Amino acid sequence: MSPLDAPVKRGGAGDGLPVLGAALARLDGVAKLEGSARFALDQPVEGLAHAVLLRATIAAGRVTRIDAAAAEAAPGVLAVLTPDNTAPLAAASSWTGAPPAQPQYRPLDAEIFHHGQQIAAVVAETLEQAQEAARLILVDYEAVPAITGLDDPRAGDGDPIDMLSKSWGDAAAALDKAAVRLTLEYRTPREFNMPIEPHGLIAQWDGEELTLWEPSQWLDGMARTYAEWFGLRFDQVRIVSPYIGGGFGSKALALPHGAVAAMAARQLGRPVKLALTRSQTFTGLGGRPATRQVLEIGATAGGRLLAIRQRGWNETSMNAVSVEPLGSVTGLMYALPNFDSRQNVVPVHTVQPGAKRAPGENPSAFGLESAIDELAHAVGQDPLALRLLNDAEHDHSSGKPWSTRKLREALAAGAVAFGWDRRDPMPRSMRDGHLLIGWGMAAGTYPVRRTAGEALVGILADGSVEVASSTADMGTGAHTILAQTAAEALGLPVERVQVRLGDSRLPRAPVTGGSQMAGLMTGAVHKAALAAREVLIGLALSDPRSPLRGTGANTLRLEGGMLVAPDGTAYDVSAVLKATGRERVEALRDTLAENRLKPEDHYRNFTTVSTMRAPTDGDYSMHSWCAHFVEVAVDEALQTIRLRRVVSAFDSGRLYNPKLAASQWKGGIVMGIGQALLEEGLVDHRHARLMNDNLGDYLLPTNADIPEIEVIDVGEPDPHASALGGKAVGELGIVGVAPAIANALFHATGKRLRSLPLTGQRLAEAG
Repeated sequence: MSPLDAPVKRGGAGDGLPVLGAALARLDGVAKLEGSARFALDQPVEGLAHAVLLRATIAAGRVTRIDAAAAEAAPGVLAVLTPDNTAPLAAASSWTGAPPAQPQYRPLDAEIFHHGQQIAAVVAETLEQAQEAARLILVDYEAVPAITGLDDPRAGDGDPIDMLSKSWGDAAAALDKAAVRLTLEYRTPREFNMPIEPHGLIAQWDGEELTLWEPSQWLDGMARTYAEWFGLRFDQVRIVSPYIGGGFGSKALALPHGAVAAMAARQLGRPVKLALTRSQTFTGLGGRPATRQVLEIGATAGGRLLAIRQRGWNETSMNAVSVEPLGSVTGLMYALPNFDSRQNVVPVHTVQPGAKRAPGENPSAFGLESAIDELAHAVGQDPLALRLLNDAEHDHSSGKPWSTRKLREALAAGAVAFGWDRRDPMPRSMRDGHLLIGWGMAAGTYPVRRTAGEALVGILADGSVEVASSTADMGTGAHTILAQTAAEALGLPVERVQVRLGDSRLPRAPVTGGSQMAGLMTGAVHKAALAAREVLIGLALSDPRSPLRGTGANTLRLEGGMLVAPDGTAYDVSAVLKATGRERVEALRDTLAENRLKPEDHYRNFTTVSTMRAPTDGDYSMHSWCAHFVEVAVDEALQTIRLRRVVSAFDSGRLYNPKLAASQWKGGIVMGIGQALLEEGLVDHRHARLMNDNLGDYLLPTNADIPEIEVIDVGEPDPHASALGGKAVGELGIVGVAPAIANALFHATGKRLRSLPLTGQRLAEAG
């Protein structure tokens, strides 16, 4: 049974016609619960060989010798791939579409840039045979001293990223004249994407055609990379990603292990399966890099902001530049007449960092929202009142008006639901027995990013509807909201809509990232559905075989699977299609026109981010907004920090499915809790080696760590942000959670922690 054939459980739409905006349960939920939903690595491909990777045990230097003789002679071994016996691939253009810096790319490289770098692969008949053979390989190195992190004296100040520089007014002069001036430093550690589904793939060649079953947030972008690596046309690469078991940004790009699997499959002439182990997930791809930022804040004695000057640094790898934009929200949240922000990247011996939920906005908000709380304490203001005092009525960075901004409403709704007016402002003043109680809050934002998408909508002879696109469903509910979109446009029950996603042979879609998928794809599906309806009506009115042809009707409407004439005459859609000899009518539509793209930009739009529109591209500045209120309890004797409740209010524009939106908000909050209290990549600075590359030592929140979470919707449709009025949802929830908890911890204890995670040890060390 197909997942889309599974019975639909309604989630709040009642027995009436479900439309966009109803709180339906996920259409694919039953299949996932039953285990019938096949993910990429579950595909039943015949003749599979299995590959495992061998990783470097040094962080810097070169491989001088790989002795694979014993491995090659081991039972079941088909091949051992090393830097010595594999030819380089062609280098691919970047995710932005920029040409490669070097002409060649070596997924297995003798030059070592970080500990855990893949240096060889063993392919065997079974996974166990490959694992055992990999243990037999002997490797010699020529090691050199490694730069271990931002605080390594040899790391220096790094390199400036000019494109991230922002400035208006005269921040230096305003700071000099400010009645209140604070200089504050905030840090975040390395954090890693830990999706429950492992990174991996099955690669299979058929002549010069390459098929990859691989979890992907961006099928078209990844297909373009594979095509460039192997010198293929774009249409010679097919990526199939039916479902994704979490990605959080880490499954948007083709990665080195994917290149190795495809190389092995081509060499052997049979499909090869390669899945990263949990430990390899920490070094086979990068998450959020460590960051440091210094904020200088100037304000009046009453707390009105006059200026902010920010300096930021983030780690990057030795052989690539990755940026975590620390100024993303600093100059955006509040009315700020003077601002200056600069950022450097610092090369260290680490895997190339990647995207993790709300890259840039997340650590940026940790610094800003912690600093705003510190300012409130310095001037004797309530933190909520200070934010309202400095509310920005327009975007000071661009000078443009907001499209919609319900931040004041979010702050008010969250405060009422939380009971903020009962907060005693004095640190260490609130108790529950021997526990110190702290109430803290913070705000957050995430931009509206827009890229054109396309969708195919077909109306079938059995009266059902099919929606098709290569966009991905990461578990966020894309199958459901796109079915709801088509159902609303066509006047059908959602049970009669089937959604096909996750195949690069389907109509094009850009990256499922930047919280843009829902807005862009509902727009494309809605447009295609309306066009398909017009094709059907035109057929019913004009085809001589149509039962409606002789009714004299010149207009029809589509309701509940029936074509209805003005006089009430109605025919089932399936009857009309069968009478006219048609199996289906369909329409392919895109949103290229809405995004002001030329037809020649079609390929570039879907395979790079070069056509993605910024939130200020147009007449308005477009963002989603949130406000978090949290309560913590601290046992000073045991140095334990427990989160007791969270109330958060959100402005994400129109919600296409409130149930799924609430799930996304809560998921972001849970990730923010983990970031605030638990997550930290611990580096052995003797060897630049990650010490906790496993889920036993890299701590993530469990159910026991998560308190009651209440989420509140204060948004309204934003017609400027997307075709149907929605704004960013998925990444918004995490922004501001960590500073809210840090602020609550200060309120409870009087101790200010400016480095994440907020641990009992750091609390004790704070004195």
